[in-house]
Amino acid sequence: MTFNQLKKKSFSQLGTCLSKFIPIHVLHPADSGALSRRRVFSKENTFWAFLSQVLDADGGCKEVVRKLQAVAALKSGKLPSSSTAAYCKARQKLDQTTLESILRHTSEGTQINADPDRLNGRRVIVVDGTGVSMPDTGENQKEWPQQRQQKPGCGFPQAAISACFNLHNGTLLSHEMGNKKSHELPMLRRQWSILNPDDIFLGDKLYRSYYDISELKDRGVDSVVTLSRRSPVSASGSAKVLGKDDLLIQWKKPVRSKYSSYSQEGWEGLPETLLLRQIKVTVKQPGFRVVSFHIITTLLDDKVYPTSEIADLYLQRWDVELFFRDIKTTMGMDILRCKTPEMIRKEILMHLIAYNCIRRLMIEAAVKKKLKLRRISFKGSVQALRQWEPHLNQAKMNHRRYFPARLSGYASVSYCCAICAIN
Repeated sequence: MTFNQLKKKSFSQLGTCLSKFIPIHVLHPADSGALSRRRVFSKENTFWAFLSQVLDADGGCKEVVRKLQAVAALKSGKLPSSSTAAYCKARQKLDQTTLESILRHTSEGTQINADPDRLNGRRVIVVDGTGVSMPDTGENQKEWPQQRQQKPGCGFPQAAISACFNLHNGTLLSHEMGNKKSHELPMLRRQWSILNPDDIFLGDKLYRSYYDISELKDRGVDSVVTLSRRSPVSASGSAKVLGKDDLLIQWKKPVRSKYSSYSQEGWEGLPETLLLRQIKVTVKQPGFRVVSFHIITTLLDDKVYPTSEIADLYLQRWDVELFFRDIKTTMGMDILRCKTPEMIRKEILMHLIAYNCIRRLMIEAAVKKKLKLRRISFKGSVQALRQWEPHLNQAKMNHRRYFPARLSGYASVSYCCAICAIN
């Protein structure tokens, strides 16, 4: 393989599996400016190389260069330099806006968005926050300073991330970054645009805000959160008793203080009361810390939304912790590698793009195999993709050799990678 052939070819070949989820036209060379020239690390090659890097267990830049050398050696071509300088410079030239548009694209058009047999077939959006650390550089410390009680030179910059996921299929719909001073509620409000009328918002006790429940209701979005700070309303103080441990209640508009995370104008626009539903859930399953808790929701119809379905929905809220575990532990995003805020943001975007692409592989496998999505392991899918990648780099694969007879009818390598991960 000559250098000209390498320039024209996506050497990672992850596109074999994942290009159907990526808007390829945004990776075409620009007419002028950064990444406009056809080089070994062209815009397309750099993107797939970066994606391969975040999916790789090692995760280093040197690993990407070694893969390039392996492809060249496989084709009996001249080996490129072992230096990572060209690749690192090419990564810096990737436009953050382009990566954000790719991330949005990966969350659209999924085949499994909601359970048609539950909650009236409505889509459920679950939100939570997490944190990541990164190299201790001056630029990173300035953007994401460590905690005040941490001694200088003894800690690492910490970034806060708030993210919204589709509960049913696990795809990440949006995210916001902040620092130690960022509260999750304002970060969530910057993501309201991804919530559609008729969605159901699911959150823990941090999101039981009167302001947010009211604003989401005005947008046609119902909320399911747990009660905190306010005392549960008794049956005698309720507006209506719907059933055992199931009440319609009135919340009064709270007094605004200087610590409130919304404006005076926003507070003045709130209704004086909110009609809500309070459900007491008794936990009988051993191993749980709590014996009972209260759910607050705007799903007021007890016939359409029985207490058992709402209680089960809140139990599924734990899935968001597993989604973050997949991103941070399985994919290794808990400790980032880049040394500038600009590259940290790109590194996070690439992890999230890779995460969504793998989720799309799992959805594709579940639909074709007629399985429940929960049957397919995220970690197993990552492992399968990592092991298949060296074979995907071969220009001419003998499908009969690499694919068992029972897989010969499958339409794509991506399906094979995902189907290998079934529990």
